[in-house]
Amino acid sequence: MNANGEITLQHIRDAAARIAPHAHVTPVLRSTSLDELAGCELHFKAEHLQRVGAFKFRGASNAVFSLDGETAARGVLTQSSGNHGAAIALACKLRGIDATVVVPKTVAPVKLAAIEGYGARIMFCEPTMQSRDEVTAKLLAESGAEVIHPFDDPRVIAGQGTVALELLQQVERLDAIVAPVSGGGLLSGIAIAAKSIHPDIEVFGAEPGGASDAHDSLAEGRRITGRIADTICDGLRGQLSERTFALIRAHTDGILLAGDDEVRDAMRWIYSRAKQVVEPSGAIGLAVVRKHRERFRGKRVGIVLSGGNVDLSALFPEGAG
Repeated sequence: MNANGEITLQHIRDAAARIAPHAHVTPVLRSTSLDELAGCELHFKAEHLQRVGAFKFRGASNAVFSLDGETAARGVLTQSSGNHGAAIALACKLRGIDATVVVPKTVAPVKLAAIEGYGARIMFCEPTMQSRDEVTAKLLAESGAEVIHPFDDPRVIAGQGTVALELLQQVERLDAIVAPVSGGGLLSGIAIAAKSIHPDIEVFGAEPGGASDAHDSLAEGRRITGRIADTICDGLRGQLSERTFALIRAHTDGILLAGDDEVRDAMRWIYSRAKQVVEPSGAIGLAVVRKHRERFRGKRVGIVLSGGNVDLSALFPEGAG
């Protein structure tokens, strides 16, 4: 990255080359019945089929494998509600270095199991950004590990941008891309890559109404923080950093909202029509396109299915069968 942290298309291309030995090239899925449902031509970028079941492995592996040997030897420290933590844990396991993940006590069991399964050390915190930051700062002072933030890190943002780089190589021409927004790393990277390749393409963030801080931040022209999210989209409860707020303001065409019931419907449609299991945060893109049908009518739209780590314990209780 440049000294000021600027992220360019070349940084994203460099990230693509760096993670190529480790990350999957995920497919683009099509469903004519979902096209009819949405009133437009949908191209689903299947990041729920990425390693660890989420796009997060792209940014995590780019950051981990870009570390020099001396830095890597001190280990990596991060904070995560699940998918980024699992991604860091796996990337560090592949590189043979230590990983510590600060995790909120409310993390979904399926995501906690993934972080543990990849061998990371887990430190719990309260389910607030303040608590995450305080516990992370304490561990950093004790260990001197390299902090890889889940979204406020140019290396992570560049890695997430490879989603768009890959998608635009797989689909000849898109009118718009819709991606989930939480802390903004994925949306920032996608917008930089997509707008650099096709300046006239539209890029929208998708956000649940119960966690609309990114939408409201853009509307008010200032970064909104400190809210308590109320949504089933557990991966979308973060808030923008100053960096991602500035990038999203500069490179996207806005944030669109959908409610939790619309997200549930989108999960059902994706499962019943495309036979794919995605988590609520991964289904928000389809929910938004359906809710804002007139905006996308007749267009070719790329939708990022960002993750597939659904907690099935409610469907398959312990001991059933």
